[in-house]
Amino acid sequence: MESMVRVAIACDKGNVSQHFGHCEEFVIYEIEGKEIKRREIVKNPGHIPGFLPKFLKGKNVDVVIVGGIGARALELFKSEGIKVISNVFGNEDDVIQKFLKGELEETSEPCSNHECKEKE
Repeated sequence: MESMVRVAIACDKGNVSQHFGHCEEFVIYEIEGKEIKRREIVKNPGHIPGFLPKFLKGKNVDVVIVGGIGARALELFKSEGIKVISNVFGNEDDVIQKFLKGELEETSEPCSNHECKEKE
């Protein structure tokens, strides 16, 4: 039996958010094998430095998919044992399909946007 994986995509209006900490919501998928078992939308409770990695760990998230993310947030996710796939663009539905097909890889590249670095 394949294990369940919980994947959170940081989203703004149905697209992958380019500013992790300031996204509108997280769409959390429960995936078993290559099949989506459940989809849940969780509103971003607010950007408080260092809070969101713990918040998502509390939701049993294994992987986070986002466009832009700061270096500090990346380190906090790593310390929580959560994989991060960053520099992702596009519609949430298309992105989760790419994930299921194994087309997205874990990255450790922080956002290069000056504004992003200051906010994370």
